[in-house]
This record gives sequence, structure tokens and C-alpha cells, in this order.
Amino acid sequence: MKYLAVTCTALLLASCVSTKSTLKNIDNTAKRPAYANEMYVLTEYAADNNYGFDPDYPVNIGFIHEKQELINITYYFNALEGLNGEKISFKKIDTCCPFPTKNTTMGAGTIGVYEVTLEGTAKKLTMYFNTFEKGKILCPKGLSIKKFPTSKE
Repeated sequence: MKYLAVTCTALLLASCVSTKSTLKNIDNTAKRPAYANEMYVLTEYAADNNYGFDPDYPVNIGFIHEKQELINITYYFNALEGLNGEKISFKKIDTCCPFPTKNTTMGAGTIGVYEVTLEGTAKKLTMYFNTFEKGKILCPKGLSIKKFPTSKE
């Protein structure tokens, strides 16, 4: 009976993760951008409308430790603003979309789902983040890169 329970549990867990990743924008050679003043220094815009807004095209900021997720997500959003300079606020609302990865001892990762709001608007965006794989960290379409503060001399 114990053997049957262990076998069923193992099959159930294995069935939750696809054996093939559906992620389309992994780039293991990508480097995380520099950061200063608690924000990433972003310089490039995404060419694809799906970037960040589709679970198959998440913002890949990994590989980072789970405890560093909020820090890195905050640095990312601190570098962005709305197209008209609106301040961005965000909160994690879910975790979804298990996928296979070699970057965890369990062999699987998940995508963080964040709700993004622009100050002064009722507009809410849903963005997806992968902390287990690397990729180019870009500004998604519909948002803009904040001007990096420079010191006055």
C-alpha cells in the first residue's frame, strides 16, 4: 500500500510539469543589466508585443534565489514608467505555468504573475516573470524606460 501511495504521488507530481518548455525567449548568454539607485539601467525596448505579457514570453531575470525575486522585480519596475510618465505600482498575484529547468533541484520552475497599475489610470496590466532562466531584460511595449537620474554638477 505504501509503495502504491508513493508511486501515485510521484506520477501526480510528474504530470504537473511538462517535459518540454514552452518558453520562447530564454537566452543563457544574456547578462542582467547594471543597476543603480535601486533600479536597473535598461536601454532596449522589446520588439515583440508578447514580451512580459504572455507566460511563454516572460521577463527572464533568473537565475536568482527565491529570496531575491522581490528585489529584482522592484529594480525592474523602478526603471519603467507609463508612456506619459505615469508611476508604476505592482503586486504579485499568482504563480503559474510550471516548466522544466535544470536550475532547480526539483527540475521545475514556475512563472510569477504580477498585476501592474499606472498611477492616475484604471488600467491594469498582467505581466509574467521567470526567475529560473536568463533572457534579455527589456522594456515591454506600452511602457517606457525612465530617464536615469544624473547628478548635477
